[in-house]
This record gives sequence, C-alpha cells and structure tokens, in this order.
Amino acid sequence: MSVNTDAANQVLSGLRPFPVAVTTIDGGVANGLMSLSAGAASIIPEAPRATISLTKYNKTHDMVLSSGVFAMHILSADPAEIDASLDILMTLGGSSGRDGDKIAKLRTKTGVTGAPILLDAHGYVECRVVGVLDVQESTIFVGDVVASEVFSDGPKLRIGEAWGKLPAEWIEQYEANHVPQLQSAKDHRFGPKA
Repeated sequence: MSVNTDAANQVLSGLRPFPVAVTTIDGGVANGLMSLSAGAASIIPEAPRATISLTKYNKTHDMVLSSGVFAMHILSADPAEIDASLDILMTLGGSSGRDGDKIAKLRTKTGVTGAPILLDAHGYVECRVVGVLDVQESTIFVGDVVASEVFSDGPKLRIGEAWGKLPAEWIEQYEANHVPQLQSAKDHRFGPKA
C-alpha cells in the first residue's frame, strides 16, 4: 500500500497552526528555538501538561533532554505586538544556539525552573519533563506545567500570518539552514545515505 504523502501532509499541516517558541536552560546556558510541533497533553484542567517535539539536530533538544525543563511560548498577533513576535520568531528560528547566544537578544525573566521566559510573547507555560518518547529523528517531551502566565489580550499568531510578514531574505536563509536539519532527520529515521 502506498501513502499519498501530499494528502497526509495537507491534513497534518492543519494541526500545527501556531509557531511556538521553546526555551530551556542546562548547566547555566540558555537556548531556544521555534517549533510547530507542540500542544496540550492533558485533559485534566487542574493538572495541565504540554508536549513538544524537537529534532535531534537542534542544541535545544539535547538541553531539554539533559535538564528536564522547558518553557513553551505562544506569540501574539496583536498589531501593537506583532513586531516583537516576529523578532522572537526570527531570533530563535534563524540560527543555531551552537553559533552563539540567541536568548540574550530577547527580553526575558527567569522562570521557576530557571528556563528563560520571553516577556514579549503572548503567554507561556513552563514545564518539568515527566515523559520522553524517542521517535528516531526527534524526541517528544511531555511536561507538567509548573508556571504559566498570559501577557497579551490580543489574538495568537498563526504560522501563515507570520510567514507572510517575514522578510524574504530571512526566509531564504531559514530554508538554507533547514536543509541540514532535514537531512539529519532523514539519517536518524532511515539511516545515512551510502
């Protein structure tokens, strides 16, 4: 049986409308990235959980695996806050933490776990990891929410809206940076090419 990957990707892409900024700290070093694979992980209102899926290519993946903490931030689409949201997206999604400190460029406070909290985000949940699932190219982390806050009354930023406002040269650089990450994911899942 053959899978129609175009149909599968069309259905699945509709499940990831919000870009999420993930931050963490490990050994006193803070880092973060942008993800489209995050969400709620509990139906119990008084015991919320969050889930993130991070590819093994990213430094943030290794840091969350080691420290067991992360903060997941939603970005704001409010007209007065959109520029700050796009700055977060471009800062965390435009380069690797292996190339330097990305977090220092953003307004933050220290969360209860020590993870940096992005003050220009729409809101956040801060988590301690309670479950880890290795799925070859990435790891799914489930965390108990230990702190949360909403900073904005505005709407949440959707990826389609964000992508339409990003500079063309940034998108071009992002796509070039994404090539080795995608290859790493394929190598983890299918094995390296001979």
